[in-house]
Amino acid sequence: MADAKTLIVPKGATGVVVFADGAAVFGRGFGAVGEAVGELCFNTSITGYQEIMTDPSYAGQIINFTFPHIGNVGTNLDDVEAASPHALGCIARQDVTAPSNFRNVEPFDQWMKEQGRIGLAGVDTRALTRLIREKGAPNVVIAYDPDGNFDIVALAAKAAAWPGLEGMDLAIEVTGKESRLWKDGVWTIGHGYGLNEAGEERPHVVAIDYGAKNNIFRNLVQAGARVTVLPATATFDQVKALNPDGVFLSNGPGDPAATGEYAVPVISQVLAADIPVFGICLGHQLLGLAVGAKTIKMHQGHRGANHPVKRLSDGLVEITSMNHGFAVDVDTLPANARSTHISLFDGSNCGIELTDKNAFSVQYHPEASPGPQDSFYLFKKFVDGLKGAVAA
Repeated sequence: MADAKTLIVPKGATGVVVFADGAAVFGRGFGAVGEAVGELCFNTSITGYQEIMTDPSYAGQIINFTFPHIGNVGTNLDDVEAASPHALGCIARQDVTAPSNFRNVEPFDQWMKEQGRIGLAGVDTRALTRLIREKGAPNVVIAYDPDGNFDIVALAAKAAAWPGLEGMDLAIEVTGKESRLWKDGVWTIGHGYGLNEAGEERPHVVAIDYGAKNNIFRNLVQAGARVTVLPATATFDQVKALNPDGVFLSNGPGDPAATGEYAVPVISQVLAADIPVFGICLGHQLLGLAVGAKTIKMHQGHRGANHPVKRLSDGLVEITSMNHGFAVDVDTLPANARSTHISLFDGSNCGIELTDKNAFSVQYHPEASPGPQDSFYLFKKFVDGLKGAVAA
């Protein structure tokens, strides 16, 4: 690619992705006009783009979709994982087409515009994916200007100045701010999410929200729990005051070591109090840190709804959804923590269980149901274990 100072914007280009070294990829912008800087990653899912855009774990990231047809089912009010999008923008091979799904409420490009998120179409997303696989996830700026006016040099400088996700605590930016009782029940077609009627007789799970997906809480309810959600900064005293039967550690964005500065001491106190623990994604990494393991930044990360994970206890393979750029370093696990799951793509750790506590976690997202029900047993395992404690 040409030097940023000599790049000429192609005729008709209204969107661009600019790399820190000045390289640029042009296309057709859609969604919101403007620019955003973040980490470029790729996602191999063929469905669920609205869930992906609203997943708080994607804060600080721009999604390069490998599936070419993004937007063909439109958007609706149910398929969201948070009140607003957290991914900064997305890149697609084909232009967003008219929606063709009976649940559609609004076309994807219009939804992106209203949500202030930038889109770029007409790009060779496979080539971008190969670049990420070979060189790692780069820092970039995505920009959309209907007139095609781009200062490539300035955008490259902005990408170069962005510090990257390593060392960045983003959970603090996406967590809910107040304690709340989770109210949604199970979704049914034509009716949406029913009212959660969980009563006092159900095990009480306190969920710490580091950037949680809403469907996690719904799965906990479906498994038989009543759920109270606390912000990422909750103290052990605040957790303990709710008299939980178990504590859930949610997914979230950013570097687990940075979030761990305030989260790990709380988790350590929860473990010391012998309160059962279940963690997902960032929660998995934080549990690892709490028992003395280390986390590492991955070269390209895992993002998609087709990741095979092997359960080591019996060799069963689960098809999982993943979204993470950091991982627990299995070589640093202490003697009281054993690996329970591994990725069949690269052998990285995808689950741990403590041998001296009722605590376990997984790196993947069982609530996303890509299997579709391969991993719901994890919620049942956690909640059913709490039911025994309540009955006693």
